[in-house]
Amino acid sequence: MPDSKMPHLGDKAPAFDLPALPADRISLKQYKGTKNVVLYFYPRNDTPGCTKEACDFREQLSKFDTANTVVLGISTDTMQSHKKFADKFSLPFPLLSDEDHETCERYGVWVKKNSFGKKSMGIQRATFVIDKEGQVAARWPKVKVEGHVAEVADKVAELD
Repeated sequence: MPDSKMPHLGDKAPAFDLPALPADRISLKQYKGTKNVVLYFYPRNDTPGCTKEACDFREQLSKFDTANTVVLGISTDTMQSHKKFADKFSLPFPLLSDEDHETCERYGVWVKKNSFGKKSMGIQRATFVIDKEGQVAARWPKVKVEGHVAEVADKVAELD
C-alpha cells in the first residue's frame, strides 16, 4: 500500500532542497522555527486538475499568509515548464522541480499509475502541512481537487 511510505502525523517531515521558481532553491530547513509549510504534490503543469488546484491556492493565499504559512508546489516538471505555468496563471507562490523524483519518493507520492490500461510511474496528488518544528501536522494522501484548498486553509488556521 503506497500510503505506508508516506510520513504520518507527528513524523519528522523528510528534508528537501530543490530548484525553485522564483527563488533559486528552496529547502524545508529554511522555514524551521519561523513558518508552517503547505507542501502540495501535483502530477503535471498546465493540466486541468493541476491548474485548478494551483489557482485555488492562488485565490486563497491570503488565508495562508495570515496563518504564517508558505505554500510550495512540487512536481517533476522542469524549471522552464514551471516558469511558463506560473506566468500563465500568475502563481504567486514557489514551484519546486523534483525531476529525479527523489523528494516525491521520500514523501511516498511516487507511485505506479494505471491510465487507460497503460502503467507508468507518476505523482499521486497529495498535500502535507508541516509545522514550524518540521513535523507533519496534517496530510491528505489522495487529494480530490474540489474543495481541497479550503480544507487545507482551515487546517493551517488551527496551527498558530
